[in-house]
Amino acid sequence: MAVINTIKDRARADLKKIVLPETNDERILRAADMTLKEGTAELILIGDEKDIKSRAEALGLDLSGASFVNPAESPKLDEYANVFYELRKKKGVTPEQAKEKISTDYVYFGVVMVRVGDADGLVSGAAHTSADTLRPALQIVKTAKNEKMVSSFFLIEVPDCEYGEKGTFMFADCGLTQAPTSEELADIADMTARSFKDLVGAEPIAAFISHSTQGSARHDIVDNVKEGLRIAHETYPDLKCDGEFQVDAAIVPEVAAFKAPDSELAGKANILIFPNIDAGNSAYKIAERLAKASAYGPILQGIAKPVNDLSRGCRWQDIPGVIAITAVQAQLIEERNKAE
Repeated sequence: MAVINTIKDRARADLKKIVLPETNDERILRAADMTLKEGTAELILIGDEKDIKSRAEALGLDLSGASFVNPAESPKLDEYANVFYELRKKKGVTPEQAKEKISTDYVYFGVVMVRVGDADGLVSGAAHTSADTLRPALQIVKTAKNEKMVSSFFLIEVPDCEYGEKGTFMFADCGLTQAPTSEELADIADMTARSFKDLVGAEPIAAFISHSTQGSARHDIVDNVKEGLRIAHETYPDLKCDGEFQVDAAIVPEVAAFKAPDSELAGKANILIFPNIDAGNSAYKIAERLAKASAYGPILQGIAKPVNDLSRGCRWQDIPGVIAITAVQAQLIEERNKAE
């Protein structure tokens, strides 16, 4: 069974409320229809209910199982605006600006819903840049307690692939941290390993990716990757990781045996930690478009409550998977909060 189907089964077992603010995008309406049919989340669609339903019906979609919120008419508008004002007043935001932002920017409105507990998570990005989705998340939901940073990963499922965890990988960071320091690379590896364990359920094995395999090239970027690996070994001794590896040495046993014969983990990686966002973002898009992989994300990790992004080039068929991942993240956060 594909990992995403297992995640959807978990989402069905404890339904969470997920906000979709981009109701002007046909892909979101199609994904909402599928999500409701699959029964993986309770959906809150932001916008004018009559308009959304009219456009959905014209497409042959049934959104009758969703809830609808129009920010400008919401009885909680003033409450939400005040929450945003209190969070941003030290940055110069006035009460009037806060109300204008919350009443007109559906992503901000939805993220405040998540912040106050009126929703469990949010998915956006089909019609917004990553910055326009992630900025309100970082401003309003913020970093989780005991986490050093917020980063992102893609859950990649490659069909008919013997590498990774039966074709399943996580790529990080492909959507948020543009030029991670060596310390950040180590933290991203640890966070992604924990996400892999939470969502995939298999043992995470992380490879620090470079254009060099264990000293075959010299460059400042290679040095940063090598230092990130050193810090990871020192700071997270239980984390299975190695590098620096070229991608083929990281995932292909035959290549690993030639390029990195002394490494016990080379050729076995299911997590790829990229040296920067240029490499990570390009890699996931190549896997998605050329290898016909399903790419779910960018998924945020290290954030207090789940807010997740979509690529503007995403396929609508992949969005229900991101919604299910968001729901399972909400379950996990709830479980951990109860345990504390």
